[in-house]
Amino acid sequence: MLTKRIIPCLDVDRGRVVKGVKFFDHVDAGDPIEQAKRYQTQGADELVFYDITASHEGRGIMADVVQRVVEECFMPLTVGGGIRTLEDATRLIQAGAEKVSVNSAAVKHPQLLADIARKFGRCATVLGLDANRVFKDGVEVWEVFINGGRTATGIRVMDWVKQAEQLGAGEIVLNVMNTDGTKSGYDLEMTRAVSDAVKIPVVASGGAGSPEDMFLVLTRGHADAALAASIFHFNEYTVGSVKQYLHQRGVPVRLV
Repeated sequence: MLTKRIIPCLDVDRGRVVKGVKFFDHVDAGDPIEQAKRYQTQGADELVFYDITASHEGRGIMADVVQRVVEECFMPLTVGGGIRTLEDATRLIQAGAEKVSVNSAAVKHPQLLADIARKFGRCATVLGLDANRVFKDGVEVWEVFINGGRTATGIRVMDWVKQAEQLGAGEIVLNVMNTDGTKSGYDLEMTRAVSDAVKIPVVASGGAGSPEDMFLVLTRGHADAALAASIFHFNEYTVGSVKQYLHQRGVPVRLV
């Protein structure tokens, strides 16, 4: 049986780790290099690194920060934010990223997913998906948002994940905006629906408040991995303590 992964997420804004609630009201959470080193020591399976304002502000990717992180850490690194072209993705891979995550640019130019997968393989091609529960004409829909959660696209989540898989995405990081930073638990319904609709791994993101939340999304939510930020950044839990909890509950994880 494949082990479930526990993945800290570093949301970076101008070189500092930040954490917000539902994509806004960010507070400082430290230096990315020091945070990455701490998570490696704790036994994190991977690290996700997002430049959360690059797309919105039209800035370039932070390959220099990525390179500094990989010089200090040896766990796999997924990087996203501000990737608009195959050349952007190439620079991040050359800087040491194992995977690149594309969100806004993939929605605007879906061929980008195919281009990255063709050059670097599905295993390096991640769809970052910011999903939101919205009401239209009194009916709830699951909609894709871009530009750091600022712009609605009118695209349905379930349609987009299936298309992205066909284009070449090898993994999906599903961040549900309604639960992001709330510590109220992941959106189990949406995570399960997306996980069951595709054959590629799905990483659940948004809402982790306790090890129990991770247990639920990995079991009832059918996720392949659980991503979290707040509970790790502010030392409420360590990666190791979460893994011990999951192990005791029968979830296969890699213990350090």
